[in-house]
Amino acid sequence: MNRHPPFRPERPESSLDRPAARLVAFGIVALVIATLGYIHWDDVFPGDAATAAADDPAAPCIAQRTADIEALRAEGTFSAEQASLFKTRAEALCRAQAEQTGAPPPLPQQ
Repeated sequence: MNRHPPFRPERPESSLDRPAARLVAFGIVALVIATLGYIHWDDVFPGDAATAAADDPAAPCIAQRTADIEALRAEGTFSAEQASLFKTRAEALCRAQAEQTGAPPPLPQQ
């Protein structure tokens, strides 16, 4: 028995089938991934909260009032639950003073 290799028609090899073309395609994919990573870096790795707080006009007010509340709680003037409530109210007050509430004030009832 004679075994012959399967018949393969003669066709010219495409330049896209060569290793160099595959290497270029891989490079393009890597470049696209790197570009998307660069564009969306802040979405994937959000910045430090301190940086965001530095840009917040209400941050100094909130920090001052929080320190005052913690000092009063340490003195025993009020409980931890009350301190938490006061901190929430102080933040709302500071944001309202800095006009950073995000919503317009309610309309008066007529």
